[in-house]
Amino acid sequence: MTLWLHTPRNPNAPLAGLKVLELARVLAGPWAGQILADLGADVIKIESPEGDGTRQWGPPWVERFGADGTVHKEAAYYHACNRGKRSVVADFGDATDLERVRTLAREADVLIENFKTGGLAKFSLDYASLREANPALVYCSITGFGQTGPRAHEAGYDFVIQGMSGFMSVTGEPGSVPVKMGVSISDLTTGIYAANAIQAALIQRGRTGKGQQVDMSLLDCSVALLANQATYHLTTGENPPRMGNAHAQVAPYGVFPVRDGHVILAPANDRLFTKLAKVLNRPDLAADPRFASNGGRVENAGLLDAEIAKATSTWTKEGLIEACNAHGVPAGPINKLDEVFADPQVLARGMRVDLGGMPGVRSPFTFSDAELALDRPSPMLGEDTPSSKD
Repeated sequence: MTLWLHTPRNPNAPLAGLKVLELARVLAGPWAGQILADLGADVIKIESPEGDGTRQWGPPWVERFGADGTVHKEAAYYHACNRGKRSVVADFGDATDLERVRTLAREADVLIENFKTGGLAKFSLDYASLREANPALVYCSITGFGQTGPRAHEAGYDFVIQGMSGFMSVTGEPGSVPVKMGVSISDLTTGIYAANAIQAALIQRGRTGKGQQVDMSLLDCSVALLANQATYHLTTGENPPRMGNAHAQVAPYGVFPVRDGHVILAPANDRLFTKLAKVLNRPDLAADPRFASNGGRVENAGLLDAEIAKATSTWTKEGLIEACNAHGVPAGPINKLDEVFADPQVLARGMRVDLGGMPGVRSPFTFSDAELALDRPSPMLGEDTPSSKD
């Protein structure tokens, strides 16, 4: 008997009916799987008898009742990246369990795995083994360094990749210690890129009838995300400096003090700078030849920022942001998370979801003629494992 759902979770979801087998743990692979699950795919997550390691990555912890009434205590971290999936426990050392996983793979549209390069070959769950029985399979491998290259067989970890990729060289205050991002940006970026690549491969399969292996690397994805910082180096041969909250090519652009905290001001052209000067009752700044053009403002950024800080320090946060918004000047607060999830815009967009008593954040897709499949929380360990081994 197949374990795949016979009917879509939500027939009006974009990926309704798509069968995804997830042999992934921790973050990058599960993040890609959750995106596909939110889009309507039936995602079966294969877990070892011990479960995905993030189930133990607490505190904070979440408690909920199982079908038998017992209380399950799991880390909130796990629930951040496993919504909408089903959990099947499989011990790869058990022949029956392993054959069940192979059967699921033969029936799947997509397989996501993040084992070390070549690590699934001994179980005949690598792409070369599975494509013979399932030539339409889109097989997504997520590793630290990819399937090729001198480091292909090394494990990759988000923090290390942030340093290797150049992220940390451009993050932090000038002259200070390099700083990592406040989230696991290399893992998350790879998950997002992977979900995009999987769907591209599915579109190609629609034309050719053939699946393929998608090779995703944390290092590749992190280097790709350098964007303008990469072109800065590639066109000049120089390393871009750490700028803290400032911008290397635009001024003023940063965090400025107010009576009750700080605000972000980002007037990114001459017109907006003139409007900001008017809001701050400092029209003399816009008339000053040193600040008349963006180039001049960047050259004299230290002086200009000091003058703007003097002006903003007399305002309240709410007052300055409202005045800037009224004049079309880009400005905003630096919210803590309680403020984020109380923000009227975030509330209006329905970014928070509550499923089975579990709070979470939905994937940020909104369609005119489709819906997300937000119908179930993250699964309890093994809740979808067949009761017998036949």
